[in-house]
Amino acid sequence: MRKSFALFILISLSISSCSNSDDTVQPKPTEAMYFPPTTSSTWETKSLSSLGWNESAVQPLKDFLIDKNTKSFMIVVNGRIVMEDYFNGHTATDTWQWNSAGKTLVATTTGIAQQEGLLAINNKASDYLGTSWTNMPLAKENQITVRNLLTMTSGIDDSKQLIVKPNLTYVADAGTRWAYSNVFQKLTDVVADASGKPFETYFNEKLKDKIGMDGFWNFGTIFTIYNSTTRSMSRFGLLALNKGKWNNEQIINETFFNESTATSQNINPSYGYLWWLNGKTKYMIPSEQTVYPGSLIPNAPADMYAAMGASDQRIYVVPSKNMVIVRMGDASDPDNPNFAISGFDNALWEKINAVIK
Repeated sequence: MRKSFALFILISLSISSCSNSDDTVQPKPTEAMYFPPTTSSTWETKSLSSLGWNESAVQPLKDFLIDKNTKSFMIVVNGRIVMEDYFNGHTATDTWQWNSAGKTLVATTTGIAQQEGLLAINNKASDYLGTSWTNMPLAKENQITVRNLLTMTSGIDDSKQLIVKPNLTYVADAGTRWAYSNVFQKLTDVVADASGKPFETYFNEKLKDKIGMDGFWNFGTIFTIYNSTTRSMSRFGLLALNKGKWNNEQIINETFFNESTATSQNINPSYGYLWWLNGKTKYMIPSEQTVYPGSLIPNAPADMYAAMGASDQRIYVVPSKNMVIVRMGDASDPDNPNFAISGFDNALWEKINAVIK
């Protein structure tokens, strides 16, 4: 009996020794998310080699970016900069316009105003803009909610880019038609009325300053455009990657952010609250009513959501890879101008995939 017990102990120790040997593959600890300081230019970096990326594919990616009139390009993983490059005379301190990628800043600021109890997105837009803010019959205008402005489903004529009352005419009942339009700009007036502050003042206090962005707004009747450095664009992408959280502060509540990056209506499932969504079964593009089958950017990860602006201003956010990618620059194809979507995205992701896979 004693011999059997001694043998059992010996076998148990042997098994324990083997299970803890250096040859056993242990799961790698998940790397903590990093947030750069809001009051300094310090930003941690991470090497491509440490991620096991294909370094031989980096130069072809850069050659492609240069050929496509890129001014800056960044890849951030777990909050750390992996690639940061500037081209064609652009520098880290130069600002550039976000174009329609800045719509996502407006959507986020609108959500912040809602969480502070200043507005409700299911309320009529006229509660904040006043009666007869459009040139539509009053009954049709009263159908338009703040949410319709966030989802491009206001029913307002999208053929005129100048956002003045005579151009804000009826095409369809709110919620029944998706059409990409500059009428989203009225959201800045909604926030201003609800907060009692100029939109830029409220935006700076509640979003920009909290995550350490630089930049400024240019407001116009045709375009409302944000301008910033590339790193500031990446900071907002990092906030988006973390579902509205920066360090230990929830800047925009997660529920609203999840709504923002989910299908907002059934007409164009590839659109949220001014965010473009990849991996859906169909999509629409600006200036058309055609519904196209398939994913928005087939070469990109299905879970990606993106801020997309004219001349190929981009913030790609990929939760499955804890990754943010930013591209700023002139149009990739000057002979084929676009408002948001372009074939550039799929070609760029082919080059990115060669690096990260």
